[in-house]
Amino acid sequence: MVKQLSKHSISENLKELLSSVDHVQKIEKNRFLFQEGEDADQMFIIQSGRIQISKISPDGRELSLRICQKGDIIGELTLFTDDATYLLNAKVMEDAEVAVIKKDYLERELLTNTELAFEFMKWMSEHFRKTQTKFRDLVLHGKKGALYSTLIRLTNSYGVKRPDDILIDIVLTNQELANFCGTSRESVNRMLSDLKRKEVLEMEKNKIVVKDLQYLKDEINCENCPIVLCSID
Repeated sequence: MVKQLSKHSISENLKELLSSVDHVQKIEKNRFLFQEGEDADQMFIIQSGRIQISKISPDGRELSLRICQKGDIIGELTLFTDDATYLLNAKVMEDAEVAVIKKDYLERELLTNTELAFEFMKWMSEHFRKTQTKFRDLVLHGKKGALYSTLIRLTNSYGVKRPDDILIDIVLTNQELANFCGTSRESVNRMLSDLKRKEVLEMEKNKIVVKDLQYLKDEINCENCPIVLCSID
């Protein structure tokens, strides 16, 4: 039985349905739960650990879309698709445990219960809106805007507010940050150095501390989207 599901707005009936798991699987750090192109007959609910969802471009560059953690659902894009294959990669960032739901079981349940199907569609719509806002930031504001947007999203997902700053309570390498921005590690290095020089942020034990969140928002003309849309998870 799944102890905790998504932090997003899912009805109790849908939570109960998604708690009907087939089995629980453990995956070690740096291994893939699934990769693009593999046959997809399962969905997963994360029980522990963190898993990064990403897409590989035709030229081999990695674009990270979100970081998923306990209670998040992944592999959902293959529902109601014949001969489905996974569209994205799911790489384990730290040792993880996932509950496995068979795709055909979930499809049968949704087809016979219109109320549950509607709830699931609303939940999926929220995820699509979040993805659209991430691509909007990347397209409209370029590499710098993509980094600033990523930092803002990280403060919403992992930020610990303190009297004078916000600690982003997750360790990410500059390469991992670059993957969220669709750019190179070298470019991220330069932009982070510039933000440190301007005292917008600093580092504390390999974690980013944002000292001037408003600066980041002003630079990308932040629309102050709801936090449920402006997050990295």
